[in-house]
Amino acid sequence: MSVDADRDDRDLKAELASSAAGRFGIPVDAVCVGCGQTRVKRACLEEMDQQPDGDLTTLEATDCTSFKHVCYQCQGATYWNPVAVLIGLLESERDRGE
Repeated sequence: MSVDADRDDRDLKAELASSAAGRFGIPVDAVCVGCGQTRVKRACLEEMDQQPDGDLTTLEATDCTSFKHVCYQCQGATYWNPVAVLIGLLESERDRGE
């Protein structure tokens, strides 16, 4: 996915900036297995069964496994299924020096 700024009329940059996205890892668009909501979350490559030094430019969501993260709607930690690796958001963070 090359254009990450908006997806289904959502502001992905705002979702990534939210504390609900997490603080560490790469940004992925993911679906909560508990309630079905889709949100931007951060996940470490290892959490998604990927090599920590893997090439992010070739990483596809279908290569990633579910990872555990907080879901505020479910009110606890649940599993999330990645649907898109948001490389564009990651690159824009790097460009800003975050």
